[in-house]
Amino acid sequence: MSIPQSGGGTIEHHDQLAQYLSDGCKPKEDWRIGTEHEKFGYDTANLLPLPYEGACGIKTMLEGLRDAFGWAPVEEAGKIIGLEKDGANISLEPGGQLELSGAPLETIHETCDEVNEHLKEVQHIADKMGAGFIGLGAAPVWTHEQMPLMPKGRYKLMDAYMGTVGTHGTQMMRRTCTVQVNLDFASEADMVQKFRVGLALQPVATALFANSPFFEGKENGHKSWRSRVWRGLDNARTGMLPFVFEDGMGFERYVQYALDVPMYFVYRDGKYLDALGMSFRDFLKGELAALPGEKPTLSDWADHLTTCFPEVRIKKFMEMRGADGGPWRRICALPAYWVGLMYDQSALDAAWDLCKNWDAETREALRVAASVEGIAAEVNGIKMADLARETVAISKAGLAARARSGAGGMVPDETHFLNALEEVVATGHSPACELVEKFRGEWNGDISQIYSEYSY
Repeated sequence: MSIPQSGGGTIEHHDQLAQYLSDGCKPKEDWRIGTEHEKFGYDTANLLPLPYEGACGIKTMLEGLRDAFGWAPVEEAGKIIGLEKDGANISLEPGGQLELSGAPLETIHETCDEVNEHLKEVQHIADKMGAGFIGLGAAPVWTHEQMPLMPKGRYKLMDAYMGTVGTHGTQMMRRTCTVQVNLDFASEADMVQKFRVGLALQPVATALFANSPFFEGKENGHKSWRSRVWRGLDNARTGMLPFVFEDGMGFERYVQYALDVPMYFVYRDGKYLDALGMSFRDFLKGELAALPGEKPTLSDWADHLTTCFPEVRIKKFMEMRGADGGPWRRICALPAYWVGLMYDQSALDAAWDLCKNWDAETREALRVAASVEGIAAEVNGIKMADLARETVAISKAGLAARARSGAGGMVPDETHFLNALEEVVATGHSPACELVEKFRGEWNGDISQIYSEYSY
């Protein structure tokens, strides 16, 4: 979840809303890669999730990272709720999931170095605390009651609201984890093409990274329960956004969508004010019940954009949001997959050729099928395994064309970061398939073994 935005004066004209998004346009040489990944923490003594307080708690983890590795604290109401350093930040998801929002970097090599350094730091502090961390799309055993709500005003408001607009909102908040990548665009036209490709092919990423076949101690019938949870969260702010594929799509069209997303909050003087279900359109007119007579600032608009949760989201950059959290070696595969597809024009055109003739019903059906069947899904004769093979190959060609070397020039490009996905394509087995096989076989139905075998 995003931290509160700051800066920007009062919004005087409607055009400023689209201009805010358009200001993110960058020449290709300035495109960067921002990787975010979440993970569940647990007490190794009892395999229960970490509370906020206590010797083996989230607060102790954040303080340990601060003191040992020079991270600057982020506080809310006197409590440490995040960390910042060198353009990156560490934040808390509602159920205590620890998230690294990485700095904007030039190559996947740098991204993977950042991930590796972060996980080593987390492991160092976790070992002292008696804690462990694991990358999965959904908590495999823990119940809602066992997952503590972190002391952030935003989450308190959201938690109360979720049950009124969907069936799975509180599950998303407390018991799911993702890995995503943030990418740049050069122009409005470039944004539109990337948005369309990202949305249409997001189910393929869901299938390739599916890693949540368990929930509350048993199989849940899905390869990605995290994806299923998002489909039951809040239709006003989630989904595949069919309008993106219509004529006239651009920054202003996305603004109109975002304005129709009900508000959660307004952030003022370090506090989250309840604006649940209110209209940003009313806010623009100075008629918001939470702040009567006051008009929004650009930072309010930036905050509101973080409360839209479609499968692909734009702010001043674009977020690919469809993948489950996963093990160490797969974290870098997610940015590699999308950078290969998006940052080389020939690859982007080839990816669009794959999906440009699909209608909205097909795209939605692929989304549903990906969550249930993963790589084995098939919709209207379209086989997910074929899409996975073709898109990974296109991505690999895109990364090869980028020719960004690593390890002091010893590694010529970024293609090896796709190895984990090529393995899925070759075997037809996503991470979820492997977990189910172990559960039914050598684990003999004991899900608790997942912690010793799959923790970082």
